[in-house]
Amino acid sequence: MNKKVTKLFLRFAISVSFLSAVADRFGIWNKEVSAWGNWDNFLEYTALINPWLPNFLVSPIGIIATIAEIIFALCLIVGFKTELFAKFSGYLLLVFALSMTFSTGIKGVFDFSVLSVSAGAFALSIIKEKYFELDSLIYNNKNI
Repeated sequence: MNKKVTKLFLRFAISVSFLSAVADRFGIWNKEVSAWGNWDNFLEYTALINPWLPNFLVSPIGIIATIAEIIFALCLIVGFKTELFAKFSGYLLLVFALSMTFSTGIKGVFDFSVLSVSAGAFALSIIKEKYFELDSLIYNNKNI
C-alpha cells in the first residue's frame, strides 16, 4: 500500500471512529452494539474516567470532547488542515487513554485500541503528501 492510500485510510478510519463514538452518545447505535447508548451514560463514563473533575464540569467536558471529535472527524474526512487535526486527534486520544488507564486500568485502553488509534493519528500528522484533500484544492487555488 502506498503512502497516499495509507493516508486516506488513516483519515477515514480515525474519522469514522470518532463519528461512531459520537453517534453512540446520541443513541444512534442499537443497544446490542452500544457502549453508552445515550448521553447520560456517556456523562457517567466521563465522570468515571475523570474522578478528579468536579461534578459541575463533567457535562461541559463531555460537550467539549464531543464537539472536538465531530470537528476533528469532519476536517480529517475532507482533508482540511489534515496534519494539524491529525495531531489534535492524537493528543485527544492520548488524553483519553491516560484517563482510562489511571481511573479504570490499562486493559480497556488495550481492548478498545485507544493507543493504536492515537499512534495512527500521530503517524497521519507526519504524512505531508496530499491525496483527495481540500487542502490541495486550497493550495492550488492560491497559486493561480
